[in-house]
Amino acid sequence: MYRPTAFQEDNVDKLVAFMKANSFATLVSIVEGVPYASHVPLVVKVQEDVIQLIGHLAKPNPQWQAFETVESLAIFTGAHAYISPALYEKHENVPTWNYIAVHAYGIPKVITLNHSPESMDQMIDEMIDTYEADYKSHWHGLSDGYRQGMMNGIIGFEMTVTRLEGKYKLSQNRSQTDQETVSAALLQSSDPVISAVGEEIRQNLSMDD
Repeated sequence: MYRPTAFQEDNVDKLVAFMKANSFATLVSIVEGVPYASHVPLVVKVQEDVIQLIGHLAKPNPQWQAFETVESLAIFTGAHAYISPALYEKHENVPTWNYIAVHAYGIPKVITLNHSPESMDQMIDEMIDTYEADYKSHWHGLSDGYRQGMMNGIIGFEMTVTRLEGKYKLSQNRSQTDQETVSAALLQSSDPVISAVGEEIRQNLSMDD
């Protein structure tokens, strides 16, 4: 990811928190020489400073066939907003876009019911705990045949993150006055996505004080 110095973010705790808050990610792998992407919810875990991403794909999805051999990329994105040059002090400026993105790289390890039933059960339980803990009793109350059929229809994976990149493009390359003006304008928006970017800029400014 292209990361000019002003927008680089390498604080692991901050990046992990962002990934957890925006865990519906885009997972990209190279399948037969072509980029292939799936949009999936992920569980973000940190154990002894090791970051792991856990999820699953439908078995007919060919992307999992690229696992365990080459690096994949999980892309996490959050709020974003158009920034008008009318918000800047100087007249000669151009439009841009503010956003936050985190890229996590690693080689996914395949989890299947036939080869690792305990790992499959653990993956399912962690997904449920993350997204709807109340569903766990429902899931375990289903018949064994039904649950096994559902788990046989997916390919689970666990990806240890070997490289993590964060980009917080929040007008840091502008003057403080411009940043404050942009933040104030975005915070006035009725669109929660746009106002969220304004809040991120405001928080970033407060950290610099």
